[in-house]
Amino acid sequence: MRNLISLLFVLFFTVISFGQNNLTLDEAIRIALQKNTTLKKAENNLDNSESNVKVAYGNFLPKLNASGSWSWNRSEDAGGYRNLGGTVINVPPTTSESRYYNVGVNSSITIFDGLSNLATLSQSKENLESARLMLENLKQNIVFQTIRLYYTVENAQQQMKVQEDNVKWNKRSLETITERNKLGAVTLADVYTQQVQEGNAELALIQAKNTYETAKSTLLSYLALNVLEDYTLTDSLTSQEKQVLNKKLSEDYNDLTELVNKALTTRPDYKSAQLNLESAQDGLTIARSGHFPSLTGSASYGLTASTPNWNDLKKSKTYTLGLNLSVPIFSGFRISNAVQAAEVNEMNSQLTLNDLERTIKQNIQQTYLDLQAAEKSLEVNKTNLASAEENQKIQEERYSLGSSTLLEVLTANSNYTAARSNLISAQFSYIQLSQQLKFYLGELEYKKYE
Repeated sequence: MRNLISLLFVLFFTVISFGQNNLTLDEAIRIALQKNTTLKKAENNLDNSESNVKVAYGNFLPKLNASGSWSWNRSEDAGGYRNLGGTVINVPPTTSESRYYNVGVNSSITIFDGLSNLATLSQSKENLESARLMLENLKQNIVFQTIRLYYTVENAQQQMKVQEDNVKWNKRSLETITERNKLGAVTLADVYTQQVQEGNAELALIQAKNTYETAKSTLLSYLALNVLEDYTLTDSLTSQEKQVLNKKLSEDYNDLTELVNKALTTRPDYKSAQLNLESAQDGLTIARSGHFPSLTGSASYGLTASTPNWNDLKKSKTYTLGLNLSVPIFSGFRISNAVQAAEVNEMNSQLTLNDLERTIKQNIQQTYLDLQAAEKSLEVNKTNLASAEENQKIQEERYSLGSSTLLEVLTANSNYTAARSNLISAQFSYIQLSQQLKFYLGELEYKKYE
């Protein structure tokens, strides 16, 4: 019988374990990098940029074409009388046919085109590297968004546990007060007050559960997972997260100017914007090349015969070499319009780079200041929790001795619950801000998750 019961327990917990999916932060990041559709599109578009570089190199190579042609001609003359110098002769009907076969190859190469080819090659390389950098920035952004959503769920989960403990405390307190009321040690008003307090605690727990489920659903949706499936997240801080909390901000970051300079060196989106500006400058060179003359060379070789016989074809050969110089004189203002558009694009790219630089400085400054405040908040909330916990114990003891009122006990418990909640929020806020600063510095790791 005991063996049967043990077997049933094993099966029961096995079913539960299979029905739940454990989801760590590292696993969530891996899933996000695998399933994000925006990232997949960016990776696909990268192939186009690589192809454009090949085309740009191809502009320096000669173009080679092979050709072949066949023509047939038939002439028919009905004949008749012809007057030739006063003599009338009878010309009989005639029919003639001719066939011509032609094969050949021709080649052409651009010798000079106003530096357009050189600028096109440079531009295609810059666009490719810019696309790679933006892909890197997108991956970092996906990692950060996953971290932010994951910590939001963890915070909500910890807050839910606080409310669960608060409900348990209020239930025990109600049982104690009810028994003491039966003994005449406390008034009935205290029982009613505690019943209301227990109801409020249960309502707060329901709200905390809703917040947790909503946050988890948002995370699962971002990861392209089924929100209806049961996923279990880490319910306690990892050793790495504890290390972040125990580490002083000044140990890693102590100079705001240095942080900004570092970001302008490492941020992939900023380096991409710099390359976009260089690409726009190359675009201006390409547009201006329309004002310069272009020089192309050409060569061809052909064989012609009236039959497809190779020996006959070799009898008639044609060799051609040539240079073609084209000087633009007037193009209906098309070149000037292209130059103006390229100049505007260059100016806009410079403005975009300047705007991004200001945004980076502002984000780093704001996050750095928030981190300093969060670090102080951690210290204050730790002290508040220790004080609130001690005060709760004192008030419970005093109330049990009849030297304190229930209101003082409830106030002490409310302060203790709030202190626990505030410390949890402060912890996750500090951890998230630490990751946010890494993201703004362009240091957020993503390669180990690929």
